[in-house]
Amino acid sequence: MALWQGRSSRKNTGGRYRPYRKKRKHEIAPESQFSIIGDSSIKKYRTLGGNSKDRVMAAEMANVYDPKKGKVIRTKILTVTSNPANPNYVQRNIITKGAIIQTELGNARITSRMGQDGVVNAVLV
Repeated sequence: MALWQGRSSRKNTGGRYRPYRKKRKHEIAPESQFSIIGDSSIKKYRTLGGNSKDRVMAAEMANVYDPKKGKVIRTKILTVTSNPANPNYVQRNIITKGAIIQTELGNARITSRMGQDGVVNAVLV
C-alpha cells in the first residue's frame, strides 16, 4: 500500500478541509527499503527534477571515524548491537541513522542516512 504525503483532510481542531484538487502522483511516498548487512549493493533512483540519489540496500563496510586519532578508517561491519529507531531492527540487522554497530574497531554509531547519501559513515563510541 502506498503512503500518501499530501495535506490531511482534517484540521487540528477536527474540522474538515474542503479538497481544492485531487491527489497527485508526486505526493506518494516511496516504499520503505531498509539497509541491511550483507554483500554491498547500491540502488539509484530518480528524484524530483530528474536528479538522482543512491540508496544503500546492503553494506558490509563502513567509514568509521576515530576521534582519538582523528582519522577515518574503512572497516567491516559485524552486526547491529542496538537501534533506537526500532528494537526489531537489531534482530533483522537493519542499519539506520543512530544505530550502534559492531565493527572490527569496536562499537560505532551510524551518522549518515543510507537511503539519502549512498554511503555508511559512523563514529566510534
